[in-house]
Amino acid sequence: MTDLNTWKAAGDTFSYRGHEIFWRRDTRAPSANKPILTLIHGFPTASWDFYRIWDALCERFDVVTLDMIGFGFSAKPRDYAYSILDQADLFEHFWDLQDIQATHLLCHDYGDTVGQELLARQLDGGSVQLQSICWLNGGLFPETHQARPVQKLLHSPLGSLISRLMGEPQFRRSFSAVFGAQTRPSEAELENFWALVRHNKGNLIFHKLIRYMAERRQHRERWVGALQNSPLPMRLIDGLADPVSGAHMLERYQQLIDSADVVGLNGIGHYPQTEAPDEVLRHFLAFINAQSAPKVR
Repeated sequence: MTDLNTWKAAGDTFSYRGHEIFWRRDTRAPSANKPILTLIHGFPTASWDFYRIWDALCERFDVVTLDMIGFGFSAKPRDYAYSILDQADLFEHFWDLQDIQATHLLCHDYGDTVGQELLARQLDGGSVQLQSICWLNGGLFPETHQARPVQKLLHSPLGSLISRLMGEPQFRRSFSAVFGAQTRPSEAELENFWALVRHNKGNLIFHKLIRYMAERRQHRERWVGALQNSPLPMRLIDGLADPVSGAHMLERYQQLIDSADVVGLNGIGHYPQTEAPDEVLRHFLAFINAQSAPKVR
């Protein structure tokens, strides 16, 4: 398992609106002929969520990622208007700094919603060309997002109190519950996930980050419309045992998206990239390979 200190040491930081943002880009081989792949992580953790598939992805892609503001090793200011729109601005700023004009996306959870906004911006004529998007478990449709009890409390008027009371034991119980019964995180993984949350006292802003649930309802027409209207290749890889966005979300995706390309993973929960990394890689690379295969007429 990639040690958090090793992961952090391999990255760097840049400034966004006066705040330090952690990022990583693969540098192990010349990348001139590699397509660029941007990884967008979920709530409440960070880009380290992709550690099990990072090396394999870097064999095929020039991989870039960052910890969004409020997450992981990035700044977590207390007085900040956290929003999906701002996180999309952050990625556009990052791509500009890295001189990235085209990229594939692999998104998870909260990152799915950021990806939907970026997709909507492309439809509006955005400057960065999105080449394809692969979605992992996340709240693509607010009507199918089954929030956990702690998420509901964080989103309530008691949210700031719940944030202050959230300790490692409570985090471990709530977090482990969204994994598959046979694919729960190890003790070492739980320690690392909590360390990412706790870094810069991130647990104290949970109630501010959780506002994304209201944003999903507010911007549903724009973000679901982007899914329905985009001509981009898209695939959903979904852990079906996820109580938050599992089989019920995949079913809704098939109802609303024409010719939906979906893969369901039996027994896998909300974090397929850590629970079933080999399966995620296989299905993701098959999706990418299909885009370059000759079309049958």
